[in-house]
Amino acid sequence: MSDADLINELQTRGMRLVDPSQGHESRRGGAGPTDHKAVTIGDHTVMVPVHTAPAFDSPYVVTPQGADGTAEVTKAGAPMGKISFPARPKFYDLKTAEGVPYNHIAVLHARDVLATTVLQTCIRYESRKKTCQFCSIGQSLAAGRTIAHKTPEQLAEVAKAAVEMDGVKHMVLTTGTPAGKDRGAAVLADSARAIKAAVDIPIQAQCEPPEDDAWLQKMFDAGVDALGMHLEAVTPEVRERIMSGKAQVSLDKYFSSFEAAVKVFGRGQVSTYILAGLGDTAEAILETSEKLCEIGVYPFVVPFVPVSGTPLESHPSPTSEFMASVLRPLSQMVLKAGMRADQIKAGCGKCGACSALSTYEKLGLRKLEAAL
Repeated sequence: MSDADLINELQTRGMRLVDPSQGHESRRGGAGPTDHKAVTIGDHTVMVPVHTAPAFDSPYVVTPQGADGTAEVTKAGAPMGKISFPARPKFYDLKTAEGVPYNHIAVLHARDVLATTVLQTCIRYESRKKTCQFCSIGQSLAAGRTIAHKTPEQLAEVAKAAVEMDGVKHMVLTTGTPAGKDRGAAVLADSARAIKAAVDIPIQAQCEPPEDDAWLQKMFDAGVDALGMHLEAVTPEVRERIMSGKAQVSLDKYFSSFEAAVKVFGRGQVSTYILAGLGDTAEAILETSEKLCEIGVYPFVVPFVPVSGTPLESHPSPTSEFMASVLRPLSQMVLKAGMRADQIKAGCGKCGACSALSTYEKLGLRKLEAAL
């Protein structure tokens, strides 16, 4: 089994740990990826579900680590591959002068990505009728594992420490959607400006498309290097059923903002997160992805993971076969469009930890090189 196929299997089916203490602590609840654990397979560090219903029944079991620091992934007792776990970040041991733990302000994703939800509240989440049914943004706040609003000064302090102490390479700033026409762009611009004044680190910001596209340039001028505006679902009927509040921002608005954003950030530096398994067909995802690639937007397709405590906690994850039917042709599509995960300056697409897409890209690149 290739690394890409093993990653795809683990991300759709989860894994069970014989020794749950392996690696640094996993996250439960909150903005995604959540209920996952970071593991390294080959030269890829990815996020794999460990606290979800599918993971509890997964056929994939991880043995305790050996003397060399690696563990074995087995299926029905047969070895499937070796994995290891990133070390606990050193910056997690620090607190601000006010006593706020650094990991309540930002956390490590995968191996070298710092991520934070600047506003841990959202106008969509506050209404049962408007909430995105897969979202658990309020859970970590309710559990006291984060704070509602990270100030620019706090973010700058933590980012500087994460770069200097743990070698973090890039940063993700996402946010719950506040009231207002900027849809979070203003607070993201303020945060990026403060971070860039403290430390030289590439930043991706993520928000819904601002009503006025002028905010795109404002974010870029503040120090945002890459932008994510996430569709989640690609067809109107699935969007309305799964996230009726966010669906009020139409697909037409998303695509007009994508075109405007590419003019500001450049081809391949604008991306969108698509959750496969919510009801969109593989054909619909690929059709939309082709339109995105034509514009210069990187379609980062990930398997839906049901999170406990959300309306979709019992919704099944997509099968690995379904994901492969999307990711294999999608990897060729993005390469043909001249985009690659490793050429994105910052963010989820560059990290690639929540999908096997970048791994399939590398397989495709190797085939192209071998053919030359």
